[in-house]
Amino acid sequence: MTDVSATSAIPTTRAIQRLAERWIQGGTAAAGAAARGRGRTEQAEGFVCSPAGLWLALAAVAAGARGGTAAELRALLGTADREAAPAVTEVARELATTGALGVATRVWSRVPVLRAYREALPDVRFDPMDPAAADAWVREATGGLIERLPLEITDDTLLALVNVLALKARWEKPFEGWRTRDLPFTDAAGAVREVPTMGKDVPVADAWTAGGAYVVELRCAQEPGGAPGARVRLVLGEPGAGPERVLPVGWAPRTAGARLDADRVTVALPRLALRTRVPVTEQLPALGVRLATSDDADFSGLSPEPLLVSDVIQEAVLKIAEEGVEAAAVTVVAMAPAGAAPRPQRVHHIAFDRPFGIVVLAGADDVPLFTAWQAETPAAPDA
Repeated sequence: MTDVSATSAIPTTRAIQRLAERWIQGGTAAAGAAARGRGRTEQAEGFVCSPAGLWLALAAVAAGARGGTAAELRALLGTADREAAPAVTEVARELATTGALGVATRVWSRVPVLRAYREALPDVRFDPMDPAAADAWVREATGGLIERLPLEITDDTLLALVNVLALKARWEKPFEGWRTRDLPFTDAAGAVREVPTMGKDVPVADAWTAGGAYVVELRCAQEPGGAPGARVRLVLGEPGAGPERVLPVGWAPRTAGARLDADRVTVALPRLALRTRVPVTEQLPALGVRLATSDDADFSGLSPEPLLVSDVIQEAVLKIAEEGVEAAAVTVVAMAPAGAAPRPQRVHHIAFDRPFGIVVLAGADDVPLFTAWQAETPAAPDA
């Protein structure tokens, strides 16, 4: 994906972006709120999720799908069946070239996994089912941001494919602590509260308008080896605009925007910490995936045992502070036996003091690693 001339990369980037759009339009926020048991189902509810993580997990499973099951997954992911495995490997390896980003997938299984499937995914490790080992791996791979699998492994769980994306990066130019002060933030319900808000100048070239929204790009530092750092785009839409309209602006090409008519641009950004658990299983039918979760599921390219997708769950965390950004996502696809349940100087100041979007992009491509919608009064990350 770093070489934009590569014919296989750009279609994959677009496939992940399309999945992100459909997923967010389908109610990621509502699903996250329901999973937290807070009794709120408004689309404006704050959330964080990982489109890239979901794509990698589903595409890895789709590599073992055949027939109509593969067709449905291909329509959603842009790939399935035998061509999916090399696509998953390529995407994971290219994303891993983003500095400070870890990408890994593992499978724990109680049933035989076909040798051809395992060999087609050389970067995926396969182990016997061990929930405690899976929890320990998740904890280590996310640097403790996520403590365990976001679902319970039961006796009916015959196979669990787990993808982890983890980012811990410093800003290329950190926010100076002395500029942080309490400023008002108006949440999605109209309530105004003062929250710790960071301030800094950003290059005029790194702020633009597109689709009625302001976009500011903050760069993360390069790694010692020269790997490009992640890019964090903050997207402030028109008042009242929801995440389904605002977030896609964050992964649109910069050329689609218009530069600000300003000599200097400053931003005010609250410190924040978001955590969401999204039960994706409930959203699959709206995404066009039905056979994979039914008795008619065909994963004969994965195992000789008849399997269906019983659960797809993702837990994601995002923390933004003066020094940098931390984010992690764990996506689990669980499989059960067929039949089981399933801008003088003109200064343009952009204050992210009302609901806004956040898109974390890969270092050299516009793949949305993480997306978030800050709708409520921000909860500051731990010091």
